[in-house]
Amino acid sequence: MAKSSTIILASALCFLSLIGNAYSEVKQKKLEVDGIVFCDSCRIQFVTRISELIKGAKVKLECKDRESQSVTYSKEAETNDHGRYTIQVDGDHEEEDCEVVLVSSPDPECSEISQDSHQQVSARISLTNNNGISGPVRIPNPLGFMRKEAAPECPEVLKELGLTPDGNVA
Repeated sequence: MAKSSTIILASALCFLSLIGNAYSEVKQKKLEVDGIVFCDSCRIQFVTRISELIKGAKVKLECKDRESQSVTYSKEAETNDHGRYTIQVDGDHEEEDCEVVLVSSPDPECSEISQDSHQQVSARISLTNNNGISGPVRIPNPLGFMRKEAAPECPEVLKELGLTPDGNVA
């Protein structure tokens, strides 16, 4: 009887140790930020059916200390042929505010970064394994450079979306 209790106890300890190791490996997963950069053809700050993804656009991941707002981590990336970028993240940034920001576009006709305070020029992202997200990949909102002039198709596109040319709901 005592022998079987010892075996059960030893088995339980081994099982708990195994679970602890697995959890620790999950906790240490290296994070990756995967996003896209598009040309905002209608100057409305979101992707439409006529938006094009930009090859060779540059973005920067920046994390800042929540209190001092000093930059604690920074890394740049460039989009591939499909307008996608990937940034491998070193370390855990649980106590920091992180965001991906637009840096530059290779397309002179679509390279404007909005200066309006209400426009989206960055995408906030959580870069920690302690937030309930199970996988290592983080996907921020798409980021767009604005075209110098709205494309001629924009009124039709906006109408399809139930919006007026100034972006309000029709």
